[in-house]
Amino acid sequence: MWRDSFRLQIFCLLMAILAIVVLVHNFFQLEHLDDDTVSGSNWITENNVQHSLSQTTKTTRKPYCGYKQQILSKREQAEQESLLAAIKWPKPSDSKIAFVQSTDPAHSDFVILKPSRFFKVGDRLEVLVRMKDFRGKPKQYGGDYLQARIHSPLLKAGATGRIVDCHNGLYKVFFTLLWPGEVKVSVSLVHPSEAIQVLLRLREERPDRVYFKSSFKSGRYSETTECNVCLPGDLPVCNFTDLYTGEPWFCYKPRKLSCASRISHAKGGYQKGLLTQEESLFFQSDVNIKRPILSSGPDSVIVKPKAFTDSSGMDRAEDPTASPSGYYYEDQWRSRTHWIHHFNKSDDITKCLQGKVIHLFGDSTIRQWFEYLTAFVPDLVEFNLGSPKNVGPFMSVDLKHNILLKFRCHGPPIRFSTVFSSELRYIANELNGIVGGRNTVIAITIWSHFSTFPVEVYIQRLRNIRRSVIQLLDRSPKTLIIIRTANVQELGPEVSLFNSDWYSFQLDSVMRKMFSGIAVHFVDAWEMSLAHYLPHNLHPKEVIVKNQIDAFLSYVCPLQT
Repeated sequence: MWRDSFRLQIFCLLMAILAIVVLVHNFFQLEHLDDDTVSGSNWITENNVQHSLSQTTKTTRKPYCGYKQQILSKREQAEQESLLAAIKWPKPSDSKIAFVQSTDPAHSDFVILKPSRFFKVGDRLEVLVRMKDFRGKPKQYGGDYLQARIHSPLLKAGATGRIVDCHNGLYKVFFTLLWPGEVKVSVSLVHPSEAIQVLLRLREERPDRVYFKSSFKSGRYSETTECNVCLPGDLPVCNFTDLYTGEPWFCYKPRKLSCASRISHAKGGYQKGLLTQEESLFFQSDVNIKRPILSSGPDSVIVKPKAFTDSSGMDRAEDPTASPSGYYYEDQWRSRTHWIHHFNKSDDITKCLQGKVIHLFGDSTIRQWFEYLTAFVPDLVEFNLGSPKNVGPFMSVDLKHNILLKFRCHGPPIRFSTVFSSELRYIANELNGIVGGRNTVIAITIWSHFSTFPVEVYIQRLRNIRRSVIQLLDRSPKTLIIIRTANVQELGPEVSLFNSDWYSFQLDSVMRKMFSGIAVHFVDAWEMSLAHYLPHNLHPKEVIVKNQIDAFLSYVCPLQT
């Protein structure tokens, strides 16, 4: 009997220990679940496949893409389809094109049509570009991405051209002649059509090719996980989708910490090995990336001035979407859509901005405006907010003239070094918190950090910003809102896969269409960077930034004409 009693006691003891283990386990899970629920950052579990931060992701894995979960109204769906159709790029009939059959800028050429005719200011100049492959054979299809400009180096004058793809290997370029003298034509191949197809594939299949990371911390313990709009693999994720805008953002869930313990966001890096050996041939710096196409005849024309009697407004254009929107003359930008005052003295800027609050939202290209104004205007002194260098937020104050200048970067995706999680703000939400009025000036740019994602991600972001802009103008119609467009940049084989001018051109086209018909103004940084003689740069040199500031301030303080 005593043996049976002993066995029963042992059994009861084991059951009690098991119950305690189960209870502790459940309590631990409940504690972490409560943390995530309270923070509003619920994590989603799909399957259990290991994935580390340093792993190279495979395209065969189906990513969790938050933008694909969005529900669009019929109107939004129709607009999105219209925008995607407007930027649809021509494709070769054969998806597999050998390198020797791809576009070779060295064999291609251009001709000025009727170069010997009499040209005067205001006339249109037409150029025909003929593309050939590396065997010297004419191309039979379009889809190459070209850039073109006219310029007069001695006058420091320049303007962009409008390019028309004839879809048969021929391209027409139209220029408006806007100043007298000898005017030269320059045409460049940015990417051959075969490279564009690779960029298209990467945009759709590899939105994770730039990856991000977040740090999570509790006490002395910390973890770092990968983050993105789209996360490959099937691990649990922290859902940081914005509650107000619905902008998707996800991080892999830390192994031991809760989602609520996130403290920072940063750029992780760039994926390698994205191209096949054949595809890499389409991205060679000295062969087919931003290479000049030479003329087979004269590459310049002589332009005579207009008669004095009809010189008034000879360079003006009534249409705000006119091409080109402006031109350089003596290194100063002359807009064809609004009058520009050149603010060459700091006192002129102070007088213009007196009593105003200026909000700059976006990326590092509009941060250049903050840096220029703070450096150029002596009384505008930066207030140290303790923000990380080049990240922000930043603020400069002129107490004497009651000027407040602020910069804040847009929300993720943002390829900055460490940004505190508390400082990750979406432009739409920031606009919703602005009262507005005649003394409020807002400038926005958002483009470069979206180049690696499907265009739908960008459309959603702009849709949210546009809604907030319309609401702000509705409650405060005298608020001034200005949009800085994208700009061109220097390209190499690697940069092309992440930040190609072609990606930027497509996004810029979408942005202009989505904000057309709304009471906002544009600073055409695209044409201002493409028309200038300086080498292309993601962050344009000061002379170009100065001209952008002149255009910006000319909206704030328009000339009385």
